[in-house]
Amino acid sequence: MKILILTGKFGMGHWSASMSLRQQLLRAFPDAQAEVLDLIAYTKPNTSEAMYRWFNLLVTRGSGLFNLYYKITQDLPSTDWQLFEEQEMDRLEELLDDRRPDAVIATHPICARMMSRWKGETGSNLPLITCVTDLSSHSEWIHKSTDCYLVGSEDIREKLAAKGVDREIICVTGIPVRLEFKHPARRRGGEERRLLVMGGGLGLMPRKDSFYEELNDLPNVHTTIITGGNQKLYERLAGKYANIEVLGFTDRVYEYMAASDLVLTKPGGITMFESIFSELPILAWEPFLEQEKNNARFLVRKGMGRVASKEPEACLAAIRNLIYDDEALAAMSARMQAMKARLEEEGLNRILSGLAVEREAKVG
Repeated sequence: MKILILTGKFGMGHWSASMSLRQQLLRAFPDAQAEVLDLIAYTKPNTSEAMYRWFNLLVTRGSGLFNLYYKITQDLPSTDWQLFEEQEMDRLEELLDDRRPDAVIATHPICARMMSRWKGETGSNLPLITCVTDLSSHSEWIHKSTDCYLVGSEDIREKLAAKGVDREIICVTGIPVRLEFKHPARRRGGEERRLLVMGGGLGLMPRKDSFYEELNDLPNVHTTIITGGNQKLYERLAGKYANIEVLGFTDRVYEYMAASDLVLTKPGGITMFESIFSELPILAWEPFLEQEKNNARFLVRKGMGRVASKEPEACLAAIRNLIYDDEALAAMSARMQAMKARLEEEGLNRILSGLAVEREAKVG
């Protein structure tokens, strides 16, 4: 069985979800081939890097414009989206002819749209599975030639169904995360609290020294800060505070989540589900992107997290109010555990197993 996972690097969440799906598939089907490919870079080799830089600039400096566009297109039918020229579709045709996959998984809406258009134009019955990587029911994810949707929650399933998607092809799997997050080690007991602070792939963090000074002075709190791609912040903070450990990029976030009592993070879809699978209560930076606002509302509504103001003093107050509250932390962890129990994590494996059986029947 050959599975092609198509994605784009508009932020690293889509890529991370793709790699997690690949890990899951290879564990379930050891003889399978699963390839993750950046479709944007493949179809636009000369302009993709500029597109990604522009996108990062837009979401960090022009979030108001981004949010306006997101809201305007929230319910716009996917048939109204015409962003790709024939050259990109020709490149997609070449890719599929070369790889000849048994199924395609799209973890970015552009990839889902291109695959759906290709299926419609060619009449192909190649299975298309769309993995929605935020708690989103935005119409950019909905395309008529999609055979199955993987979504993060039952709420999103109902919202997609309300937009006309057949409920039977929507599978509530949670947003894909690495297997290492799914079996968290028991946290250490004791008086010391452990706070994990993350700023996402771009390492977005407060700039004022006073924030870190007060964080360092929290009684019986050891803080680990992961600065991600923010090298300047890493160099500014590393080794400066007795009670703050500073890391740059790390691929072992699951170890730090397993050892922590609370995470302060931007509420991106991947990070949020890494925390949920780790049963680690979340204090979300006040979000500025519309998708992350939706994620934060979900956390608060389900009692699995709270939102902290971007203003440093208010953020510190939110940390103090939660990290010493054993009852609130335990309740959040319990709700995360209960949500995990309701997810159909093996849904994708079941779908692909069915495809394998069909293929063998045709060969026989």
